[in-house]
Amino acid sequence: MPSSREVKNRIRSVKNIGQITRALEAVSASRVRKAQAKVLASRDYAQKAMEILMNIQAATAGSGEPLHPLLAQREDVKNIMVVLITSDRGLAGAFNGNIIRVAQRFVRQAQKPIQWVTVGRKGRDAMVRMGQNVVASFIDIPDELRISDISPVAQLAKDAFTSGQVDDVFVAYTDFINTLTQRPLVLPWLPMVPHDISAYDDVRKLAEVTTTSHQDYEFEPDTASIIEQIVPRFTDVVLYQCYLESKASEHSARMVAMRNASDNAGQLVEDLTLLYNKARQAAITSEILDIVGGAESLQDTLDKKAASILEAAEASASGD
Repeated sequence: MPSSREVKNRIRSVKNIGQITRALEAVSASRVRKAQAKVLASRDYAQKAMEILMNIQAATAGSGEPLHPLLAQREDVKNIMVVLITSDRGLAGAFNGNIIRVAQRFVRQAQKPIQWVTVGRKGRDAMVRMGQNVVASFIDIPDELRISDISPVAQLAKDAFTSGQVDDVFVAYTDFINTLTQRPLVLPWLPMVPHDISAYDDVRKLAEVTTTSHQDYEFEPDTASIIEQIVPRFTDVVLYQCYLESKASEHSARMVAMRNASDNAGQLVEDLTLLYNKARQAAITSEILDIVGGAESLQDTLDKKAASILEAAEASASGD
């Protein structure tokens, strides 16, 4: 059993850690409310943008050339780019590990050469450790995200797709369901057309966000100029929404993880306090036993000394 001093030091350390985790939980709780508000405010717009792009592509699917290069589907897919969205910091439970595992499973099922674009330090570090082909990395993206902050990522992916370096671009991100539930998945992004995802386990169907009926659109002043403007912007909006979903999921996961850590720290303090009391009781009992033993030993010594004095006195009296 450790000494009471050692247990007391452990209790002090655990209490300090508990204070840190409670502070991080409070910070994450504040941030998750803001992130959740952003996600809910932009989700309908992003889904409508995806719906419009999908319906435009469906309406022009049999007309030969696509209206825009970002809507051009390649028949022979040779190279794939995956935009992996993770966090820059840890202490978020299984948030980063889950999306990295989903991305790895997607790669194994795709069986194609993969180029990685990582958004977040944790994803970059994981891909580098695994020896993956990381062509670009973006870190320290601010929490107060604007669409211009994510534009360099979108532009890099669009340039790679339109130039023919890659034939498909997917986004691996964590979809925000609620504070306790986040779903890591992969979204087909470029081209913005229906993909055959029967071979994949975690790929989101684009059909989930499209309308079931045919939609006709009128363009002013003309179709070409409008499509040229809205297609790149709407594809940026889709990536922007994926990042907002991931950011809300990150703060939620960190808040829950820190709450669990605080609860565990409290339980550990109780267990250590019980252990400290046992150690202290054992030390007190040992001291009492030492005192009793010393008293008994002293009493024996005194009895022997008294007996020797009496014997000497009797011997002296008999001699006289």
